[in-house]
Amino acid sequence: MDKIKISGGRRLQGKIAIGGAKNAALPLMAAALLTDETLTLSNLPHLADITSMANLLAQHGVALHLNGHAPNGGHTGRVLEMTAKEIISTTAPYDLVRKMRASVLVLGPIVARCGVARVSLPGGCAIGNRPVDLHLKALEAMGAEIHLTEGYIEARAPEGLKGGHVLFPQVSVGATENALMAASLADGVVTIANAAREPEVSDLAHCLVAMGAEIEGIGTDTLKVTGKPRLHGAEYSVVPDRIETGTYAIAAAITGGDIELTGTRLELIDSLVDAMRKAGVEIEETDDGMKVRGNRATLRGVDVMTEPYPGFPTDMQAQFMALMSVANGASMITETIFENRFMHVPELSRMGADVNVHGRSAIVRGSAKLSGAEVMATDLRASVSMVLAGLAAEGETVINRVYHLDRGYERLEEKLSSCGAQIERVRVPV
Repeated sequence: MDKIKISGGRRLQGKIAIGGAKNAALPLMAAALLTDETLTLSNLPHLADITSMANLLAQHGVALHLNGHAPNGGHTGRVLEMTAKEIISTTAPYDLVRKMRASVLVLGPIVARCGVARVSLPGGCAIGNRPVDLHLKALEAMGAEIHLTEGYIEARAPEGLKGGHVLFPQVSVGATENALMAASLADGVVTIANAAREPEVSDLAHCLVAMGAEIEGIGTDTLKVTGKPRLHGAEYSVVPDRIETGTYAIAAAITGGDIELTGTRLELIDSLVDAMRKAGVEIEETDDGMKVRGNRATLRGVDVMTEPYPGFPTDMQAQFMALMSVANGASMITETIFENRFMHVPELSRMGADVNVHGRSAIVRGSAKLSGAEVMATDLRASVSMVLAGLAAEGETVINRVYHLDRGYERLEEKLSSCGAQIERVRVPV
């Protein structure tokens, strides 16, 4: 199992190209199931989750063709063509779905197009207090019959999905995306209320419109979808990854560095930018992204609370905590989106961070320095917070279980090394 080794204390300086958003690319790939024509996605990130989704689509009968050097493919020149001429299997098996919760996004497109879908419950997912039940309620509002048998979701709509009103009791990005895709082929008008407003949701909606869907209210919390008998193919570029953008912005700030982030947009991370500027970080918009300059001497504590978009993103909470651990003064970080999102706290504490958790809030008392240590990655965003802390720490940091990182960050060591970080991946024999 691979490890990452970092010798910290180096000021980062240079340019980092931001890739396409994983959390946008996954539902966009699932949207290929809605048409028998070719959907072509450019600016596609090369990540483990993308490969998992590609494998899942392939077993449904989608023909995939990857062009790794296409001129319109974004910073890496990666373009994926997907053609679901015929869906040969309406079952998404456990062996594939268990690897990635986003696999449930094939449910809406398949039942909308085929009238039946059988999708394994994502690994470790219990119906009721987990968001997957919102996906099912949305489909039921469009006339689908839902049954849970032997660990699988079975959705049936033999006469096709119908118009209806979907009201989410709480904001859910994945459920909004599933509802959007299903509604695009429904017979009638589907209204989705309390819809998620994240850029990735809007990206999916714009792609569906390019495929012939009729959607009103994009970017708001109420979406009105007028279903069509069929959608057609399209060419679409994946939105820049706002979480990757924010992560490297914090890498600049936590090392007192100066980094230009290219291929991205400032407005994608407005709430984070606001918090970082309050903390004393300089952020300047450029023609192709932004420049971020940090000064450890003037970095100060700032309180944040995670909220649905456009609020502070939960996927930046761990990274921001790493930054606050070296700031002057105290800060309070409150997590309102997910339970168990403070699993990185014990690992940061091993490096000298002063963090106390009280329920859903964490009090961070800034430290003059962090010290390198051997730490364990617990999830995707927690793992990259270890990297950020390691960049700022004195001495050597070794991060175990870095397969989490590979799910969400492409060429992380290469990008940081290009800006002066001393970071390497250590291959450990199995």
